[in-house]
Amino acid sequence: MEEQGSVWERFKRFLHECLRVLKVTKRPDKQEFLTTFKVAGLGMLIIGLLGFVIQLIKLFFFKV
Repeated sequence: MEEQGSVWERFKRFLHECLRVLKVTKRPDKQEFLTTFKVAGLGMLIIGLLGFVIQLIKLFFFKV
């Protein structure tokens, strides 16, 4: 198996890739941020409710 270069070379290549990604990213505008916020909040709410319902089912049907 060929080595991909020294640890230092791989680290420099990683930093170069990180900088390249940061250069092409942009800040979301207000509408995009609010949409992302709403979708993430709705997802957390659904997962929380699902966990709550599972706990209720466990409590009522599987009493120990």
